[in-house]
Parts: sequence; C-alpha cells; structure tokens
Amino acid sequence: MSLSLSDGSDAELAALVLAGQQDACRALLARHREAVFRLVRASIGDQHEALDLTQETFVAAFAAIGRYDGNRPFPVWLKRIALNKCRDWARRRKVRSFFVRAAPIEDAVDISDDAAPADVLASDRAELARVVAAISRLPARLRDVLVLRTVEELSQAEAAAVLGVSEKTIETRLYRARAKLKAMLGEI
Repeated sequence: MSLSLSDGSDAELAALVLAGQQDACRALLARHREAVFRLVRASIGDQHEALDLTQETFVAAFAAIGRYDGNRPFPVWLKRIALNKCRDWARRRKVRSFFVRAAPIEDAVDISDDAAPADVLASDRAELARVVAAISRLPARLRDVLVLRTVEELSQAEAAAVLGVSEKTIETRLYRARAKLKAMLGEI
C-alpha cells in the first residue's frame, strides 16, 4: 500500500500494523488516543489510572489487530477493548480494596489515604469529584452507557454498536443510569 499514513483509513492502517509497520501503530494511536483516554477517564474516574489503561488498551488492540474486521468501524472495536480494560481494572480494584480493609487495625497507620484534603479542593472541583465518584459506583452496564452517550457524545446507534446491544437497550439503560445517578447525588 502506498499511502500517506495520516490519509489512510483505519482499516488500511490496521492492515499495515498487521504487516509490522510501526508508523501505522503511531498513526492509529495519534488518531484515537484522546477519545480512548476520555472514555476511560470518564468510566473509572481516575486520571492517572486512565493514562495506564489507555496504554493497556492500545497494547491489547495492537496485539489483537488480526481479529479486527476492517469492514467495521475501528473506533467501536477500540472502545470495546477500552471498556473491557476498565471492567478488569474495577475487578482488580475491588480485590485490592478487600485486602486493604482486611488488614489488622494496628496496621491502619501504614495505609495511605488517597483522598485530597477538603480545604485544597475548590467547591466546583469537589462537586465534579463527587459526580465522578458517583458515576464510578454505577453498575458497569449503566456506567458504560452514561459515559458513551453523555461524555463521549456518541449517538444511540453508535453506543449500541460499541456495547453490542440494541438501541432500545441503550435508551433504557441511559434512563436508569441518570435516575440512579440523581438518587446517588441526592437530587431526587
């Protein structure tokens, strides 16, 4: 293929990645990393972890590039991988949290508190953190739909394609996610 990498379609770039061209990897990464990072950050609520998970998403995608169907949208395939990485991260976090809580009380001094001091946060940052935390506590099925539709601004059809469900399911889950989020934030 003789094409400028920046002009190539995602499917063409994926074929070049499969052929071992590192420049094609860089082109796909540059083209999609911001969207993947936004999705991951919105899904897990932790900017630093989101950087790592974004990188893990691309590593996994390039490792599985042979399974990518060039007739389908690359961003949908990539966002599915990203959401799976977020779910794996959440499961690992729950396990770690269990072991931290299971530590003897006398060892509690050695357990760091990741929460920022209240006097450091401005009120708008505190509210944003409260919303992000509430979103991260939503069940994955609801959180994923909420993030895809409201943060990533995907259409109902696009969100349905990413999650592999019907558009009606997206509509229902979005309604439930918003209702649950309002209840969690005490706005009902």
